[in-house]
Amino acid sequence: MAVTPDDKELLFLFKNTKTKEKGFTEILKKYQEKLYWHIRRMVVDHEDANDVLQNMFIKVWNALENFREDSQLYTWLYRVATNECLTFLEQQKKRASISLSDVENGLSNKLKSESGFDANKLEWKLQLGIQRLPEKQRLVFNLRYYDEMPYEEMSKVLETSEGALKASYHHAVKKIEDFILNH
Repeated sequence: MAVTPDDKELLFLFKNTKTKEKGFTEILKKYQEKLYWHIRRMVVDHEDANDVLQNMFIKVWNALENFREDSQLYTWLYRVATNECLTFLEQQKKRASISLSDVENGLSNKLKSESGFDANKLEWKLQLGIQRLPEKQRLVFNLRYYDEMPYEEMSKVLETSEGALKASYHHAVKKIEDFILNH
């Protein structure tokens, strides 16, 4: 099995005109799945997640040349993916000119239409509870719970203080617990 090059090697490959495409392909291989699931948890729908991921990687291709390496590549990619998710959700709201709660209901309805959905199963209740969270809390919860991202790293991705993130995560957990217990 081939060893995945570290991020410094990947960036070196990308910044060399002869190996730029190879470097980008290796970055895709290394991070695509993690980023897909990060995006999917925010936008729910598989097709939407693929669209957001594709847009995100187009932005990465165009901006990676100027990446200053003052944060980890992984952190920077998550920030780009997160911003793309938020932009996508904002466009959904504007396109339909509906309220955020309608968008959240739409996400819940997409979830309910997934094959194998069973509202009585704990994992589905968890997903429905997550979809009811405000956008920022949902994002913080997903990064912490699913991606097990440390608060320090999260604060770089979301450009928010660690204290605010801890409070946001605490509130999200409480809301999800209340939802699960009362539904």
